[in-house]
Amino acid sequence: MKDELELVHRASSGDQAAFGLLVEHHWARLVRLARSVAGPADAEDAVQDALIRAWRKLSQLTDPTAFGSWLSRVVVRVCLKRARSRASGFVSLENVREPQSNPNPGAALDAGRWLASLPPKQRAVMHLTVVEGMTDSEIAPLLGIAASSVRAHRHRARQHLERHFQQRSAT
Repeated sequence: MKDELELVHRASSGDQAAFGLLVEHHWARLVRLARSVAGPADAEDAVQDALIRAWRKLSQLTDPTAFGSWLSRVVVRVCLKRARSRASGFVSLENVREPQSNPNPGAALDAGRWLASLPPKQRAVMHLTVVEGMTDSEIAPLLGIAASSVRAHRHRARQHLERHFQQRSAT
């Protein structure tokens, strides 16, 4: 891939082909991020919406060297907005009862299902920490929160998951 900084400069000047190359370079990472925050069904749509926003607001990017993290922030914000707008239409997994019969109690856990039970910001923090390997100080500006809030979200997510794992092992 060509030098990203050069592509960012060209794209911010209106070069759609340069923006397309940037999108190709970041696509897989952005979709992984969106899957963690918005869920697999909505991830690609959320990324596409975010890319449209990014294209329209690219001229507002003050530091072209931060394009990747700026683009991730746009994706996270779109995912969180979508999650808030859908929140009233979904039932929390905590309110869904487990089936009475458990034919294979030793079966592997569905990690996606457990992560889906987390609120979107907690899912985002867990994804950025575990999958992307980011530090609290890298995650904080991406989500628009303080590093201490990142730690709090991660702590609450781990507590939530631990409770679910304990409930599962108790049955």
